[in-house]
Amino acid sequence: MALPRIAIALGDPSGIGPEIALKSALDPRVLKVCRPLLVGDRTALETHAKATGLHPDILPFDSADKAIWKDGTVSLLQRNHYKPGEFALGQVGAIHGRAALDAAQAAIESALSGAVEAVVAAPQTEKSIAAAGVHFDGYPTFVARCTGTDPNNAYLMICFGDTRIVHTTLHIGLRKALDLITRERVHNAIASAHDALRRLGVSSSPRIAVSGLNPHAGEDRLFGDEDLDVIAPAISDAQAQGIAAEGPFGCDIMFGRKGYDAFVVMYHDQGHIAAKLLAPYRTAGLTIGTPILFSSVAHGSAHDIAGRNKADHNAMVEAILRLAGVGRA
Repeated sequence: MALPRIAIALGDPSGIGPEIALKSALDPRVLKVCRPLLVGDRTALETHAKATGLHPDILPFDSADKAIWKDGTVSLLQRNHYKPGEFALGQVGAIHGRAALDAAQAAIESALSGAVEAVVAAPQTEKSIAAAGVHFDGYPTFVARCTGTDPNNAYLMICFGDTRIVHTTLHIGLRKALDLITRERVHNAIASAHDALRRLGVSSSPRIAVSGLNPHAGEDRLFGDEDLDVIAPAISDAQAQGIAAEGPFGCDIMFGRKGYDAFVVMYHDQGHIAAKLLAPYRTAGLTIGTPILFSSVAHGSAHDIAGRNKADHNAMVEAILRLAGVGRA
């Protein structure tokens, strides 16, 4: 059986994205389980390769369905983002923001067409994307728009080892996030987590723990009503569908509970603080609720070390291995 084809978008070319993408595409752990296809600008990729002392034999293609893989080479879906002399390392700029999103979109379209089985994206830089005049609040909603999915039905699942954390809301101000935490959205997050766990082969009957919103999950309304009026009914809705969801639990104790295949949290920091504390260099972000398998790393573009051969590519390897069906503990 042929190995799965996984597209790897280079992310912000001015940051560490091309470096960690290239290192991952050359990593024996990756080559053992999939056929990697880099997606992005060749000039940027070659600049990073030279800066890090790598000398890949690049095979460029103008379409993912034409890609082939040969031992000792790196396959690239070529996107023309830069004119001669236009590319520079370690800078924030609109051109880099447009390049990151174009590469991601090309990779997503390759997955939609069936040319690849999954997509992994290197980190983007939100300031560069904003400079390009593009509204962007994270990869999940971007993937949703590219695939014709309702953005409200796309969620982020952060993964490391056997821990999986699904965010009901993501890159949005906390005041606005509170308005989005509705019974319907919480239920959709739980259901999306359930479907993703089954699709990834984690379990045919996954168990899901759901956090509260307020301290101690509201402490029977002492600290707010949302836990009993919004989150608990959403859990009941999921249970009525046969989903093994439990809660709401106080977020400060929930991650210590054993036997769950995933945890659903209400907003960004509830999940990200735990993930970056427990696994700061190997977290992968999986977009769920959309028709394609899409993952990204949970760290930034690190402009300060771009081109210095200091970037750790293990988080990207983690993301690739997970999509290839062999996520590591």
